[in-house]
Amino acid sequence: MVAVIDYGVGNLFSLLSSLKAIGAEAVITNDVETIRNADRIILPGVGAFEDAAKKLFESGLHNVIIEEAEKGKPLMGICLGMQLLFERSFEYGEHKGLGLIKGDILGFDGKIDKTLKIPQIGWNALKLTKKDCPLWKYIKEGDYVYFVHSYFAEISDATASSSDYGIEFTAAVSDGNIYGCQFHPEKSGDVGLNILRGFCEA
Repeated sequence: MVAVIDYGVGNLFSLLSSLKAIGAEAVITNDVETIRNADRIILPGVGAFEDAAKKLFESGLHNVIIEEAEKGKPLMGICLGMQLLFERSFEYGEHKGLGLIKGDILGFDGKIDKTLKIPQIGWNALKLTKKDCPLWKYIKEGDYVYFVHSYFAEISDATASSSDYGIEFTAAVSDGNIYGCQFHPEKSGDVGLNILRGFCEA
């Protein structure tokens, strides 16, 4: 069973529908015991990092997420949920993340050509840098996924795929049992469903 964390941020029901479409048993929950009993955890998120991090820490759910991840349970962050896995974000100040992935979240502003719109909204191709990442089991190099973001993670040892928007940035991360997608698999058609399928088999 997949526990989709409900902490007041995220497009939860389209994600739940996508998981059910691939035959996964999934539940939207903020119950600690349900999260502990789940086989996998997904941390969704949309909006501003500071607000999302505040809600997550105030709910206390960050503790069970970190504990279960450290036990080896597969954890996947999506969009802002992926950014929250990192140590810090510099979105309108400096804000602490969960620290499960080393590195910082930075803004496109000032780093890309001014002719490119911020946020990046649309479809981009994936460059698979960790070929053996379970997320890529059912997809291929160059498949397109849907992004909506103004902030990004730099390329690092955790980068499992990259994409390009004026600069190369981390599209997904993989570090042991911890995964993250900057893009929205639940809005990325069959490719996105196949990425979720890969996570559910990780």
